[in-house]
Amino acid sequence: MPFRSAGSGKVSQDAVHHPLFARYYARISVAAETRMGIGAVRDRLLAGLSGRVIEIGAGNGLNFAHYPSAVSEVVAIEPERLLRQLAVEAALRSEVPVDVVPGAAEALPVKSEAFDGAVLSLVLCSVRDVPRALGEVRRVLRPGGTVWFFEHGTGGGRVMASVQRGLDRTVWPRLNGGCHLARDPIAALREAGFELGPYRRLFIPEKGPRLPTSYCVLGSARRPPVTE
Repeated sequence: MPFRSAGSGKVSQDAVHHPLFARYYARISVAAETRMGIGAVRDRLLAGLSGRVIEIGAGNGLNFAHYPSAVSEVVAIEPERLLRQLAVEAALRSEVPVDVVPGAAEALPVKSEAFDGAVLSLVLCSVRDVPRALGEVRRVLRPGGTVWFFEHGTGGGRVMASVQRGLDRTVWPRLNGGCHLARDPIAALREAGFELGPYRRLFIPEKGPRLPTSYCVLGSARRPPVTE
């Protein structure tokens, strides 16, 4: 399959380098699949997908086991080397074809209008340039193609939003692989020109105390079709 760098500029395939966080994330993310209910959310996230799919920021490949058989191919982009190695191992166990590729969200190494669907799963919090990344997602989707997203972001009222912003300005991104708590994925998708489909707010974990990371959104958006 041919890949190419985006016209918006090249980004090193290992531009994201968080080895300590990657090891930590690889451990806690597996436990969170059942303990925090994230595995069930992945099922709902991916249920409607079909055709060729690009997954942005695949991490250690936990989505791969949840892709439905209607998906003909997944191209999974992951810039962090350790997580990419784990994703390659997960791809070998997947029931759908998965090709794990190095690259950054801001310069996807694939052709324009090459995919029927795109998956954003807990990734917009950590990309360096959200508008540029979403512009790339729009570029690589065919007209009318769909983005399926599961993201965390701002929520919980004024006090929690203030806490999230304070953590973003100080220790949180440094300790958590560039993650930001106070971003608004719904607003970002609208501003990038996507048409929002159904979406719902949810808490992770569903029960228990609300954490700065608890405020999530699950849904879909569409690249508008080309009009004559």
